[in-house]
Amino acid sequence: MATSRFLALDFGAESGRAILGTLEGGRISLEEIHRFPNRQVRVHGHLYWDVLYLFDELKKGLAAAAARGCGKLDGIGVDTWGVDFGLLDAKGELIGNPHTYRDPRTEGMLEAAFKTVPREEIFEATGNQFMPLNTLFQLLSLAKSKSPALANAKTLLFMPDLFNYLLTGKKCAEYTIASTSQMMNAKKRVWSKALLKKLGIPANILPGIVEAGSVIGPVLPQILEETGLAPVKVFAPGGHDTACAVAAVPATEGGNWAYLSCGTWSLLGVELDKPEISQEALDHSFTNEGGVAGKIRFLRNCTGLWLLQRTRLRWQQEGDELSYAEIARLAEKAADSAFQSVVDPDDPAFGNPADMPAAIADYCRRTGQDVPKSKGEFARCILESLAFKYRSIIAKINSMSEEPVERLHIVGGGSQNELLCQLTADACGIPVVAGPVEATALGNLLMQAVAAGKVKDLAEARRIVAKSVGTKRYEPQNPEEWDMAWRGVKQFFS
Repeated sequence: MATSRFLALDFGAESGRAILGTLEGGRISLEEIHRFPNRQVRVHGHLYWDVLYLFDELKKGLAAAAARGCGKLDGIGVDTWGVDFGLLDAKGELIGNPHTYRDPRTEGMLEAAFKTVPREEIFEATGNQFMPLNTLFQLLSLAKSKSPALANAKTLLFMPDLFNYLLTGKKCAEYTIASTSQMMNAKKRVWSKALLKKLGIPANILPGIVEAGSVIGPVLPQILEETGLAPVKVFAPGGHDTACAVAAVPATEGGNWAYLSCGTWSLLGVELDKPEISQEALDHSFTNEGGVAGKIRFLRNCTGLWLLQRTRLRWQQEGDELSYAEIARLAEKAADSAFQSVVDPDDPAFGNPADMPAAIADYCRRTGQDVPKSKGEFARCILESLAFKYRSIIAKINSMSEEPVERLHIVGGGSQNELLCQLTADACGIPVVAGPVEATALGNLLMQAVAAGKVKDLAEARRIVAKSVGTKRYEPQNPEEWDMAWRGVKQFFS
């Protein structure tokens, strides 16, 4: 097999990277060639992404690839977080900076929507989990406030589609990212225009939907000149970062497996051939999101390591610069405080508090639990709470499936947290396979390779991941102890 090189441009809520992937001999190797911080910018009480800064960093990633002698690439692919978007005017120019999904403008929008369209009707149309941050409710807030930006908008582009447009001049909505919006008909894979009309949201601003693995177009000549790249195509690898991460799950053993893409958010679910739109799925707050290769990612989206990230930030503000590895060691040493206190990571109190440890302490007080005292106890509380949350979600999946989940694959940054992986195996009572860490980049690169005809299909892509990246297996320990603990805390988890 000839050597192929692809570039993944992976944007997360905290940072972005340009990662060069080299495919050779049935294996893929990665090289991070550019990394940059991402940040929310607060202006007059609202939160924005600095999209022009992010695009400039994207171009620095292209230039870094050219500087490494990779002026000739086989493809470029962009993935980002879900739901957020930019608006273009009739001239194709950006109307302001995109708001972040944590912006407070969506407060009260779920209730406002349900006054017009029943909750069940929205779920039947879209199959999406109800979260105020979804694009549907962001747009509803603009419609209700009679936003000039919405009134002047000609085109809406989700974040990866916006970067693709800036790179190529082509406007489209990639399927996996569109599926996070709660505006797409999950069964027909088209925009749910009837729903949007009822809510007063203009459907004419939504571009055509293209499948993951499509060719977006060539990089614009002026960008090639600026960065030193040779002519290259931009592919849609799966614009949603979780779609890319799930594509890289090395599930080559067979059996009934689930995945957990673990980072700021935790996305835990199974891969289906068609959406599961049922009363039980609605009651359990599951979502049907698009996957690569025509798959459905049937999952529960819950808060993940955000609690630990914000707790660490608070400690940094207080002058204690602890690494995540040091925090994990403190949590291990606090084993005597096991099951002392738990929190539901999805409680609204943890949305974006100024002081996360204080928010956790307040939750424990109002639920009649012991309040963590040491840093190790706070970390232990967070990690055990996540493990119990995962148990709760897997139990709900099992209640809707003919066969129970036999194995959980954890991918993403959270797969490096050995204590969390072990606690998850213990809480769920099934083996956990951790890795790869760079699942999003791997999925991005390999789906580009599929689109370019260098890799046959998704199954082959996963075999390449399994051959290229090491994983670690965790077996459950002390199941009786965890079962007993679960009976005492399960009332805290929705």
